[in-house]
Amino acid sequence: MDWKLADAKNRFSEVVSRVLTEGPQRIHRRNDTVVVISEQELNALRGGANPLVDYLMSGPGLEEVDLAHDPSPMREVEL
Repeated sequence: MDWKLADAKNRFSEVVSRVLTEGPQRIHRRNDTVVVISEQELNALRGGANPLVDYLMSGPGLEEVDLAHDPSPMREVEL
């Protein structure tokens, strides 16, 4: 169903109910349109993709990287 923004604001509970029972709802504001969908539909569209943080945390660890500080003095630089 299509909604004008003012109607959607005044009947937000109905918009949410229709999203859950009928599917996506379009809301129009001037020349812009947004679509309200359920979280279940969003997850289906994502294809089960993990958020970026989960993806990065599942990568290789840094256990093998040498992060020790080099104690040698800094080199001299002419400015």
